[in-house]
Amino acid sequence: MARQLDEQITGRFPVGQRLRILDVGLGQGTQALRLARGGHTVTGLESDSEMLSTARETFSTEPEGIRERVTLVQGDGLETGVHFLPGSFDVVLCHGVLMYVEEPDAMLAGLARMLAPGGLLSLLVRNADALAVRPGLAGDWAGALGAFDTDLYVNRLGRQVRADRLDALTATLAGIAAPLHAWYGVRFFTDSAPDDAEVPTGEELERLMSAEDRAGRTDPYRGIASLLHLCGVRG
Repeated sequence: MARQLDEQITGRFPVGQRLRILDVGLGQGTQALRLARGGHTVTGLESDSEMLSTARETFSTEPEGIRERVTLVQGDGLETGVHFLPGSFDVVLCHGVLMYVEEPDAMLAGLARMLAPGGLLSLLVRNADALAVRPGLAGDWAGALGAFDTDLYVNRLGRQVRADRLDALTATLAGIAAPLHAWYGVRFFTDSAPDDAEVPTGEELERLMSAEDRAGRTDPYRGIASLLHLCGVRG
């Protein structure tokens, strides 16, 4: 999934361009590290002090050339205006964060203001229109039937959180001057795999990635993928 997202994000820009990236909801820094290793300048924003500490430890073992491209800041997505000037970034990532935000529109408007003209706002969200798929494939018929009438679900951390819908986020992006440029389905074939499943390698991995990428770009598959990746572009 990580490589798939990277390709969808960087494909918006000329090959080789070094991007200024804001990663909102940094977590343990896995995504930021991958991007910094790719030559981009990354600022990570994280409200959880333990997560931020873990990210600092992760980056402390990297070569100096990578460490100097990374800035870590404690704060949340509603505080971007406190920490950064408008137009400071080419890309703003908000992956796996909206599910925890009760009223996301205000936060998304703030994130859009952080983008330079032509900048990309990248959202990765749980697909509320596909919540019945996972329990249904697992034979949990009660769970599948209940999922048709809600946008709430229990994530892999055991927390009840909110899923989002493509049409609602499309309207939000239009209203914050970062209209939807492209969208993809993510984790179509692999969503039901257990967390400890062995990851294939070599040609088998390439075939899996090709199948996921094809499904993520093709109707009707992308519309019922577990996750949605939305890319809004600042006018």
